[in-house]
Amino acid sequence: MRFRPCIDIHNGKVKQIVGGSLADAGNEARENFVSDKNSAFYAKLYKSRDLRGGHVIILNPQGSEYYGADLEQAYAALAAYPGGLQIGGGINAENAVDFLEKGASHVIVTSYVFRDGQADFGKLKSLSAAVGKERLVLDLSCRRRDGDYFIVTDRWQKFTDVKLTSDAMDTLGEYCAEFLVHAVDAEGKARGVERPLAEMLGKWGRLPVTYAGGIGSMSDLEVLKQCGGLDFTVGSALDIFGGSLDFEEICRYR
Repeated sequence: MRFRPCIDIHNGKVKQIVGGSLADAGNEARENFVSDKNSAFYAKLYKSRDLRGGHVIILNPQGSEYYGADLEQAYAALAAYPGGLQIGGGINAENAVDFLEKGASHVIVTSYVFRDGQADFGKLKSLSAAVGKERLVLDLSCRRRDGDYFIVTDRWQKFTDVKLTSDAMDTLGEYCAEFLVHAVDAEGKARGVERPLAEMLGKWGRLPVTYAGGIGSMSDLEVLKQCGGLDFTVGSALDIFGGSLDFEEICRYR
């Protein structure tokens, strides 16, 4: 059970936002925190604490007027902690290798693989072949609908028809090294983890899985431990992002 830190980049700045609030139109999002420090600052902080496997996420889409500024921030983070961070946001078979060469340990992918409501196994296989299964993370971030969890894409705005189940993870896990799963409806709210989702993820157990969404207290980490000891990400609740949870205490948590 490891703490996986994050660096979320939106409109050229390091931010923490409310999950599900991103909108391509106007590059808008509901913000919890906007940092006056750049991505390299956070990357160096994580490196100094030997926190490996954190996530750099580019939140603007390609074509946004801010995408170039986002890339600058992303590259700066990777350069400050080469081999220590994963990167996601707009990753595809054409640019994935470039991010690895810039210093990312893994690339994180959702929308490229899930298209028209389904998993595109042709794209998944080509991407896995391009970077190697061992350097590919699939983001299976999800939202609840009619009692089930469905994978969502395009900055968490679009539901796919793919239910997040153990069988789905078995199939997708043939092509990647690990999964990242945001409980989108809890993301950025620090009101507790989505226990049914965490329990399902914890029981699966074939590959490393990182849970994100709703962690707002140390007791929430105990819930995750009870659910199988998932790796975890904490964002808005951390004091380094304007919250109340002590970063150093989270670093020490086991």
